Amino acid sequence: MKRLTSIITISAFALIGGAIVGSAPASAATPSTLVISGGSAVFGLDPVSIVATANNAGTVKFIAAGAVLKGCEAIATATTAPFVAKCLWTPTASGATVLAGTFTPTDATAYTSVDSAPFTTKVGVAVQGVVSPIHIFVDTVLASGSTGALAPRFGVGCTVSSEYIIGQTIVFRVYANNSDQGGAVMDSSNTAKAYIEVAGVATPITLAYGNHSGVAFWTGILKTGTTAGSYSTLGLINFKVTMIGKDQSSMKVLSTKLAPKMVNGLRQTDSNGRTIYERVSYYRTVQVDPVLKGATGTWASNFTAASQLTLYALPKA
Repeated sequence: MKRLTSIITISAFALIGGAIVGSAPASAATPSTLVISGGSAVFGLDPVSIVATANNAGTVKFIAAGAVLKGCEAIATATTAPFVAKCLWTPTASGATVLAGTFTPTDATAYTSVDSAPFTTKVGVAVQGVVSPIHIFVDTVLASGSTGALAPRFGVGCTVSSEYIIGQTIVFRVYANNSDQGGAVMDSSNTAKAYIEVAGVATPITLAYGNHSGVAFWTGILKTGTTAGSYSTLGLINFKVTMIGKDQSSMKVLSTKLAPKMVNGLRQTDSNGRTIYERVSYYRTVQVDPVLKGATGTWASNFTAASQLTLYALPKA
């Protein structure tokens, strides 16, 4: 009995001793936060800032499209609020790009490390045709002759628009230049094929080049409606323009030459009476053999969704 009491006493002291010797649990570290913003870049132009904002001081590792950005592996934030770090970024591609960051606090005892939520930015690309060497621009207008509920919104025909009501006729207008030909206008003399493919329409729309009240460009027609053969899918109209140049035995080449400097029609001279020359650019035509293969250019709308070509139902009375 005496031995049992002794064991219980020792065990109790051991528990008490453990409670006394054991340190109090440390305070939990404060969660860090990291928010990524910025990155509104235009492809092919100057770098822009990706901005990381934390809730305490530390360093940020910047990531774009899953890869750590060179030179931005550990960018320090400001030491006082707002705790901001910035990374200069030059995109390697256009279109949607996912940006992210990893934050490491300066005081790793008081704060936790954290990864930001993904942030998607759209790297800008020129609205003009971007498939070199043929540069294409497209707009659409309402064909004249619509009446009643289908009449032009602003009361005139050939109104430039991206919104149409089923039953209206859409006219595509296409303008193109060929840099292989020194930026020459793409017309029927140097174009082998020009057409538009519309999603849901089996046969491509053939573009025709011609005179329209004193100005010339390519046109194609898309009739909408509920009758057989008419386009009737409501919502965004997905389409792609393709232009193919003719093979050429000559081409324009950008060159430079010296020309007398002229001011108000007068040739300029220096203090010794000698003509002053300046270098100017010009295109010269050269023969090529074998022939220059006709280039192919394509254009698909990269406008924002709100301004893309859209077909709506007829409004209710």
